[in-house]
Amino acid sequence: MFTSSYSSSTARIILSRRSPLQILISSNIYHLRSLSNQIHLQISTANSPLRETRFFSSSSSPVTSSFSSFSRPSFLIPLRSFSEMASHFKKTHGSIHDFTVKDARGNDVDLSTYKGKVLLIVNVASQCGLTTSNYTELAQLYQKYKDQGLEILAFPCNQFRGEEPGTNEEIVEFACTRFKPEYPIFDKVDVNGDNAAPIYKFLKSSKGGLFGDSIKWNFAKFLIDKEGHVVDRYAPSTSPLSIEKDIKKLLGASA
Repeated sequence: MFTSSYSSSTARIILSRRSPLQILISSNIYHLRSLSNQIHLQISTANSPLRETRFFSSSSSPVTSSFSSFSRPSFLIPLRSFSEMASHFKKTHGSIHDFTVKDARGNDVDLSTYKGKVLLIVNVASQCGLTTSNYTELAQLYQKYKDQGLEILAFPCNQFRGEEPGTNEEIVEFACTRFKPEYPIFDKVDVNGDNAAPIYKFLKSSKGGLFGDSIKWNFAKFLIDKEGHVVDRYAPSTSPLSIEKDIKKLLGASA
């Protein structure tokens, strides 16, 4: 039962001094507490021969309510352990190994060929301020861990200020001439919007960003475990070498 110690005129004065957000929050809290109290009363009297109780509205007039007609709120669902929820998420969202992509020459690449590998997936660009540092460090990571099961998949994208304008051939030639990457560079794709590549829709839905799911800039990074599940996501400004410890953990590497 809820009663108010304030008169209606006092309440109006107090509310007038509060912001709309404060009023909204207070209102929601009040209704949640009211609902919680009703649920508590229902549970505590479930075995009672009394089938009716009296609630009080904000106007303090009694309202008779039958428990037999009181429906259980939809948010009262059985709790599951975090491990069960994580397992369910992985089953329903699939794996990176379910996808087929195009390489730079337009040939299909079935990503199931990467089963048992740790993957670092990156959207790359040739004319970005992050290009040199990222390509250089990605090459260093690949050289160090490729024999232990690391694969880097680079997807060119021209959605950020047009900083990857070339053809696939030009992109590959630029990267191989300046940075000599041994990891594959794939077909140029969109990573955001309606035409985003299916693999990027999957990556973003599996691991959202700090300010929404969309890719914010060139060289965003996704770390994938050996089963093809997205483990972590890194901002474009995160240097590849700074996530070396996370890669080693998935590889089970000691050096």
